[in-house]
This record gives sequence, structure tokens and C-alpha cells, in this order.
Amino acid sequence: MDRELATTLMHRASLACTSNIFNQTSIEKLPDKVILHIFSYLSHLEICRMATVCRRWRTIAYNTQLWKNVSLRPEVSGLHVGSLESLLQLISVRFGPSLRYIELPIELITHTVLHELSSKCPNLTHMLLDFSTAMQLHDFSEMQAFPAKLRYMCICLSEVIFMEGFMRKIYNFINGLEVLHLIGTYEKCEEEEEEIYEVINVHKLKSATPNLRVINLYGINFIDDSHIDAFSSNCIQLECLAVNYCNKVTGSTLKALLARSKQLKCLLMNGTSLKSEYVMQAEWDKCSVQELDISGTDLSTECLIDLLTRIPTLRFLSAGQINGFNDSVLKAWMEGGNPKSLIALDLDSSDNISDEALARFITRYGAQLQACVLSGMTHITDQLWMSIMPILTNIRIIVMGTTERLGGNIHVDQLMDTIGSHCTKLERLELRWDPENLRFSDKSQKAIDLLRVKCLKLRCLVLSDGRYYETVKANFERADRTTVVRTTTSCRVSAYHVLSNYNDLVFN
Repeated sequence: MDRELATTLMHRASLACTSNIFNQTSIEKLPDKVILHIFSYLSHLEICRMATVCRRWRTIAYNTQLWKNVSLRPEVSGLHVGSLESLLQLISVRFGPSLRYIELPIELITHTVLHELSSKCPNLTHMLLDFSTAMQLHDFSEMQAFPAKLRYMCICLSEVIFMEGFMRKIYNFINGLEVLHLIGTYEKCEEEEEEIYEVINVHKLKSATPNLRVINLYGINFIDDSHIDAFSSNCIQLECLAVNYCNKVTGSTLKALLARSKQLKCLLMNGTSLKSEYVMQAEWDKCSVQELDISGTDLSTECLIDLLTRIPTLRFLSAGQINGFNDSVLKAWMEGGNPKSLIALDLDSSDNISDEALARFITRYGAQLQACVLSGMTHITDQLWMSIMPILTNIRIIVMGTTERLGGNIHVDQLMDTIGSHCTKLERLELRWDPENLRFSDKSQKAIDLLRVKCLKLRCLVLSDGRYYETVKANFERADRTTVVRTTTSCRVSAYHVLSNYNDLVFN
């Protein structure tokens, strides 16, 4: 049962409960455990609505089993807690020992709430604290308790609020953390240069968290190489390090990081300021890195060839938006490197790679790929994709097309037909082409039907808003697959889904 079916069923059932029309088939005849199972497919906002139907449903809706993972951020879940007193009561009565994960906005992060969580929710292991909109912290001087079994913690930082008053109160409780997310304000930054504050003391934090396996420092404007060095000096179990959009990172401590972190398999540095000389100094031939993201950097062709021919085993590579990535890099990698383990390739907006070079590479290694992103390039059209689709038999993720208006047209019916015929394991597909460039006929439904019927695992199909999007969306909705088709304005497909630590890296 999917969420849409559950929502429809509960809507009809709520009407049935308040009328005498369906006396013989009323949902009231179902046992509580069946209704509880149906409720488990609904969001908490929907469950709260179901609680208003009748007293029995209210009792079931407040079952603690339905409240294991709770977000109290209104912009995320739609749930709004009006007062601290109401939250304290919820923690005691509705959450209790069942609670595993909770998200708290700034107005609910107080020492009394955290104390109550530590005493009433002994199985709480995942927590998100959102300080991003804070202009002032609550007083934590009296805080004596904090959830001590946390394995995952995400802190959304403020640009201007210093966290040390709060952090020094929790250092003694978080030494069991395995996954840490520190989320900066990269997406909120304005173009004008403003004064940068180091709002959290990373050097103290690393001393309190020696057991970290996954560290994600996302879009933090003060993070630099010294902070990476600090974590690598203390976290010997580090498996995954992500510093995406931390533009002060240059790679000057990469050599030390790879030397210390023998278990490091995933290194994500998208949108950083990596310098070629620092990257080439690192001993890539002796490292354990298998998943690498260097997109949006200014690495030279020489550096890229040196890097790709020295890494022993690379299963994931994201190297889009790099001017230095050209045909000679691909050729050197095929001849002197080891792409035999590669399962994901993202070369978004790599304008200096020819379609001939890409065709040669995918012809040789396409059968092993699970994710292929060749978007943002005007010279990569449906002709190349239709020629390589028969090779991509194990593909799960595909991203193609560009938002730039093309001189020619994309024959999307043939493309969909080819995808449906050969890529039966496909889970996520995005076509970024401008709707004006998509050419389709009155027989489009046949190609869409083939894609929908053959690709049964397809859970996300992203298209630019337009006539073709409406056609595809209507087709999937008629088959009760209402959440599959989405627009590029609200959804983007990424190769990150195949990362070995993907579930740990998800935040917000």
C-alpha cells in the first residue's frame, strides 16, 4: 500500500464513519491493528486530521508507534506546537520510549525540552536542531541533561548566533555520535561580501566526537582546510567526509587526511576552491577512496589525469562543471586508470567533452553503470542517448538534457520507447530539455505506456513544465501512480542515491 492509496482510503472511511450509508461495509468493522497499519502510511498532519473523526480513531492516532519519527518544523511537516507546555506534554504522553527521531525549530530548543527528551525518550537516536533563523539563543546555563544515546545529529547553523554557550553543555553527551551534519547558510548568502563569523567551534567539537563515521559540512562559509585537518586527526573511523559548497576549502590538508583516514571511502567536495597542486600532492594511489565528487572546481586537465590514473578503485565519480575535463582526461583514464568498478558517472555541464569520447567510454563501461548524468550540454542530444541505451542495462538513474534552447528538436517518443525497452531497472529519470524542443505525436501514449509498464521500479520522472509534462503526468495518474511525475522547478535527480552512505548523508 502506498501513501496515496492510504490517504484516499482514510478519506473515504472518514466519510463512512459519519454516515449510515455504508453500514454493511464500514471501516469500523476493521480491528484496531489494521487501522493502525493504515495510519502508518500517512503523514503526521494527516494523522492529526484523522484523529478528529471519532473517539476510536483519536485513540489509535495517538498510539506511540505512529510517532517514532517526528518533525516539529512547520515548514517541513505542517505541524505547529503552540507552546512549550504542549510540547512537554506530547513528549511525555505521545512520544515516550517509541521516539527515535525528532526535528526541533529554534523556538522549541530549550533546556526544559531537551531535559524532558533525555528522561522520557530513552531510545532517541536521531536529532535535528534548527538554529538557522535564530537571532538569539535561549538560556542554557541551567541545562544539566541531554539525550545521551544519539547516533545522528544535524545542526542547522545561524549566520550570526554563536553556538558555544549551547555546545559546551552537550559535549559530554554526544561522544557516541556516528553521523554529524553541520548545515550552513550557503543557499541564503547574498552576493555582497559580509563579515564571516565562526559560529561553532569545530576544534572543540571534534574532541567530543571521536566515533564519527560520517561528517557532512554543507555550505558553511567559515569552514576551511584546518577544520578538515582537525576532524581527521581525531576521527579514526571516518568513512565519509562531505564539504560541499564550503568555498574556503582548497585541499591543502588532503594529503594528511588520506594518510590518517584509512577507512575513508567517500569524499565529496562539490563547489569548493580546490587547487590542483594540493590535489596532486595527495597520495591517491595509497588511499581507500571509492566515491569522489569534485564538481564545480577549477582543477586542471593535468591534475584530473593524475588523479584518475592513480586512484586504485573508483565506483562513483562526479566531475561536472570543470573546464579541464576533456577528451584527453577520459582517454587517459581508460588507458591508465581503473574504471572497471565504476557504477556512477556525473559529467553535468562538461562542455569540453565530445559526444564521440563519451560514446566510446560508455560503450566500454556502460553495462556496469547504475547512474549516468550527462546533462547541461547542448551537443549531447537524443541521438547519443538512443545509441547508448541498449548498453545501459543496469542503469537506475539517468539525467539528460539542458535548459538552453536547442537549434534542433528532441524526438521524445522514440527516446521514451528506447528507455522503456532497455532500462527496466530504472528508478529515477530526469529530462531537462526546454519544452519547446520536445517533439511528440498523438501516439505518445504508447511510448509512455511502455515506459510505465516496463520500468516498474520508476519512482521519479522529472520533466520541464509544459504540454509533454501534462501528458505524461495524466498517463501515470490514470494508473494510480500520482507521485512519480514531477517538474524541474520542484525536483532534481542526483547520482548521490547510489552512494554507499546515502542514507546517512540525507539531511533537512
